Amino acid sequence: MNRFFVASSQVNIPSQEIVITGEDVKHISKVLRLSEGDVVEVCDGEIQQYLAEIKAISKDEVLLDIKEKEPIKTEAPIEVVLYQSVPKSTKMELIIQKTTELGIKEIVPVITDRTIVQFKDHKDKSKKVDRWQKIAEEAAKQSKRGIIPIIHTPISYKEALEHCKENDLNIVAYEKEDTKGLKELFSNLNIEKIKRIGIWVGPEGGFTEEEVEVALQNHINSVTLGPRILRTETAGFTLLSILMYQLGDLGG
Repeated sequence: MNRFFVASSQVNIPSQEIVITGEDVKHISKVLRLSEGDVVEVCDGEIQQYLAEIKAISKDEVLLDIKEKEPIKTEAPIEVVLYQSVPKSTKMELIIQKTTELGIKEIVPVITDRTIVQFKDHKDKSKKVDRWQKIAEEAAKQSKRGIIPIIHTPISYKEALEHCKENDLNIVAYEKEDTKGLKELFSNLNIEKIKRIGIWVGPEGGFTEEEVEVALQNHINSVTLGPRILRTETAGFTLLSILMYQLGDLGG
């Protein structure tokens, strides 16, 4: 069944109606060719999801009648934020798509010392973020997420270190770490108190030793992901999958 996201302000509980606007209107009428009487899933991106029947379709909006309402059940009990050093080519799009499927809450693109990609100006950054956000939305729809992950505007490494202070735990995957893995890290933590985790992944060339040293000084835990070197687009998937299995809902 097709799923759509709306703001909570677009849900009118007294009248039991939902209004869909924007690009989804064209997608519903022209691409999916849905019509009056068809039923879709709608999420308010916060706590509720609905089964709703199409009541009317116009050029600018789709009006729906709410048939069923229930709490969102497809979100993990932990929030994971990915601090991803911006990779070249379309790797970032793949990272956003797959981590969205796995349950990521936020993605913070980070400019590090070895980041190859350069942004011309704020307009260039905004254009990229708009595209990345659309990829996250499509992946959220496909995977039946209850929310659309937030894709932040790219920030510096220093700014990312400030941003991560609100997390309960921060982990950096570092290829030169050869002693401490996730299993050992979790064995020394009170897991029940961890509700928000930041995971850090370097660019194609990895983090510099200086960046890792600064991370450790800021209480970010360095871990190994095994004896093999993982690509930047693989490391995030791997780390997120392990976390979701250990602390989230992956695996039932």
